[in-house]
Amino acid sequence: MAISVYDLKKQINGFLGPHAAFLFPGQGSQEVGMGKDLFEKSAAARHVFEEADQALGFPLTHLMFEGPSEELMRTINSQPAILTVSLACLAAAEEEVGEPLGRHVRFVAGHSLGEYSALAAAGVLETSEVVWLVRERGRVMQEACDQVPGSMAAILGLEETAIREICRETGTQVANINAPGQIVISGESEGVARAIDLAKERGAKRAIPLSVSGAFHSYLMAPALNDMIKALDAVHFRNPVTPVIANCTSKPLTSATDVKEELVQQLCGCVRWRDGIACMTEAGVTSFVEFGQGRVLSGMVKRIADDAHIANVNGIESAHSLLGGS
Repeated sequence: MAISVYDLKKQINGFLGPHAAFLFPGQGSQEVGMGKDLFEKSAAARHVFEEADQALGFPLTHLMFEGPSEELMRTINSQPAILTVSLACLAAAEEEVGEPLGRHVRFVAGHSLGEYSALAAAGVLETSEVVWLVRERGRVMQEACDQVPGSMAAILGLEETAIREICRETGTQVANINAPGQIVISGESEGVARAIDLAKERGAKRAIPLSVSGAFHSYLMAPALNDMIKALDAVHFRNPVTPVIANCTSKPLTSATDVKEELVQQLCGCVRWRDGIACMTEAGVTSFVEFGQGRVLSGMVKRIADDAHIANVNGIESAHSLLGGS
């Protein structure tokens, strides 16, 4: 169910504490106009947008609000844009409640790019630092995509063991384990196309090519590693004030050193989102709030932990209350 920042203020106790976690989405949910209501109606959110523009040295905010869409969709722009909106959503909620919220939950986590938003929420990076870092991540990833073109596909309704066998046969890689029956593969375009055919032959409910610019979370991102490590070394990492659930290990990150190692591994490694949510629920988390554009992660959580309480903060007027919304 959706929740406005006003509803969150009224019901905040249900989404804070050792039973709660904050989630942040990754690339793919971007669209022209996202975050504009936050900019217009929340001073705290507006400050996040202004910090992002200043850190990058160009008007990312104008690109988000006005387009063109083709430019926003470029990885180098879409990654910092999605992160900025996520942090603006969090800032707007904190403005309404009157205090920082990240330290008042058991865990924070983000899917792929969203892991960087989670790090900001956990106090590991300042807004200006994380926006610059994500812009660099988008740049080096796009350069890797240009060197060796690749693609990704979602395989639905097939067991993980069967998908891994298909990957072995086609030279592809499991990139995201999102939820039961939902796995994304990545690799060279020809291999992904062959994997889609094999998945359908072997009983997948659906095998869908994804509209992405490259083979993220695969060995094809290896050319980006050296430049990504340099970018990570240029930023000051702090220890998380709230444990961050790692994409690659699905375990809590509690030190700056562990965070940096995770971000290096994440570039070519698999995002184990299903296992990360399971780690949190096993630790007693029953409530999740997704901050940012779209509701993709909320849908995944429902498939992993169907009894969890889930809310979204995706704008000032998200419009449904926790108790009465749908």
